Amino acid sequence: MPVTFAASLGLALLVHRIRRGRAVLRTAFLIPAAVSYVAASLLWKMSLFNGLPTGIANTVAGWFGMEAVPWLQTTSPPLYWVVLVTLRLWLQVGFYMVLFLAGLQGIPQDLYKAAALDGAKGLRLLRSITLPMLRNTSVAVLMLLFIAAFQAFDEFYNLFNSGLSGTGAAPVQTPLVHLYNTAMGSQDYGLGSAGAFVLTALIVGVTLIQGRFTGFGRKEG
Repeated sequence: MPVTFAASLGLALLVHRIRRGRAVLRTAFLIPAAVSYVAASLLWKMSLFNGLPTGIANTVAGWFGMEAVPWLQTTSPPLYWVVLVTLRLWLQVGFYMVLFLAGLQGIPQDLYKAAALDGAKGLRLLRSITLPMLRNTSVAVLMLLFIAAFQAFDEFYNLFNSGLSGTGAAPVQTPLVHLYNTAMGSQDYGLGSAGAFVLTALIVGVTLIQGRFTGFGRKEG
């Protein structure tokens, strides 16, 4: 969540500063959001990080004198996180970047002009005007990221699925993957169904609490 949030905000700030070709860049970053998580996971697993010397990641690493490594199978250090993080960033950053861009375009330019007259520039403008004015957008993005994190399933299942053994031996499991293994792997449908209701209640409850404390949707007055 923190990496996706920071990358989306950083890209939005960069694209917002560009005057020519902004629409092209926005579209280019948004296209991965339309890609199936299953297809992207298989691409990462079988092409980019397949663990073979001819894999794209190992080929690039070989240019710097590094040996080929099995990315998904290496748990010490946990290189499988490189696969997971890069996959989720590629799929999600463009969508949240567009949300931040919408927020940036809604900031009145008069505020920047007035601050410039007072000598403010650079990081001071970012800290004093841009980030405070993006408060509601930031809260909405954090809520969506939180929900997406708890609903993560496709990429984890397809990256660590090893045939008949399923994902039981995966080095990391999300709540939905654990519930899937409980219901479909262990054939404990009752526990799996109960866990699904608990997870739903957890997502709704934490989202409401987060919105309550951040004041999301509250009218300014």
